[in-house]
Amino acid sequence: MILHQLIDYDVLRVIWWGLLGVLLIAFAMTDGFDMGVGALLPFVGKTDAERRVAINTVGPVWEGNQVWFILGGGSIFAAWPPLYAVSFSGFYLAMFLILAALIVRPVAFKFRSKREDAKWRSRWDWALFAGGAVPALLFGVAVGNVLQGVPFHLTDDLHSIYEGTLYSKFFGLLDPFSLLAGVVSLSMLVMHGGAWLSVKAEGMVQQRARRYGSIAALIAVAGYVLAGLWLAYGIDGYRIVGDFVTDGPSNPLQFDVERTASWLVAYSERPWIAIAPAMGIVGGLLTFLGLRAGREVSTLLISKMTILGVISSVGLTMFPFILPSSSDPRSSLSVWNASSSHLTLFVMLVVTVIFLPLILAYTVWVYKVLWGKVTEADVTDNSHSAY
Repeated sequence: MILHQLIDYDVLRVIWWGLLGVLLIAFAMTDGFDMGVGALLPFVGKTDAERRVAINTVGPVWEGNQVWFILGGGSIFAAWPPLYAVSFSGFYLAMFLILAALIVRPVAFKFRSKREDAKWRSRWDWALFAGGAVPALLFGVAVGNVLQGVPFHLTDDLHSIYEGTLYSKFFGLLDPFSLLAGVVSLSMLVMHGGAWLSVKAEGMVQQRARRYGSIAALIAVAGYVLAGLWLAYGIDGYRIVGDFVTDGPSNPLQFDVERTASWLVAYSERPWIAIAPAMGIVGGLLTFLGLRAGREVSTLLISKMTILGVISSVGLTMFPFILPSSSDPRSSLSVWNASSSHLTLFVMLVVTVIFLPLILAYTVWVYKVLWGKVTEADVTDNSHSAY
């Protein structure tokens, strides 16, 4: 038997669907509080010293946190090539804005404190705000569009055609439901940033972070519930029609797909997945209470649980679809028809089993070494080495 055949092809597909979710959730849990702190920066820091405190709570770890974003993008490219091709071409301008914001952010970290000039620092502070708020918002907008279906179709030779011009592709993303999903994403990460600052900062920065983070938690929960009701009663879902074989080579056109009354039919077929939205709602409410009560580490952990629940609820609700097509449902990409080959998935899994624990161990070590609060005295006494 060939080595990669030790694991069934379908099992590998599901494993990589799960691993993609793990990488995206890990990115939101780690770099998510970086973006949340950036979005909170104008509100929690009223003086230069206070803003530097907020910046230096994430300064030592933001680069390592972005590893999860790179791993997520790389896994999409290698494990789900059609998903990478269609999503990156259809969301081109949105992806450009996200990457531009993520590029501006490290530049702002490095250059903000190079000069004492107040206007200089103010401009870079707003760059950090954009570097946190813009990706947080647009990631949610993208999820909202995926849930509604994306207007693309595949030709017989599997060439993807995304309908509309370059600009209509972008502005077409900004429909009411997708903007609501963007608000949920932004407020959830602002909540997470507030929980992080509650742990890492002191004084007025900590107090303001708790206040604004708790408000964001309520907005996130209310928006999430509203989006769920909208999804249940206002947006059609997708399903594969008839009997189908899943263990053959990937071909996005091999299944017949039709629209259904609601995505939420998944909860009647697999009731156990209701744990995910329950985690999102309960976690958001507990984060609100924790921030108001001044609890620190437990609130941060519960905030991470909220992110786990919200993001996993999307994947579990849509399974097995990963990118449905609104203009040609038959072209919809799923776990069964859009993966790389059996051998590719197996080799990638072996590499992941070796290196992912090393990344996790290094991440834990870094956080342990850099643990502790950042104070105004820290940034003023170390003004040449701190951000």
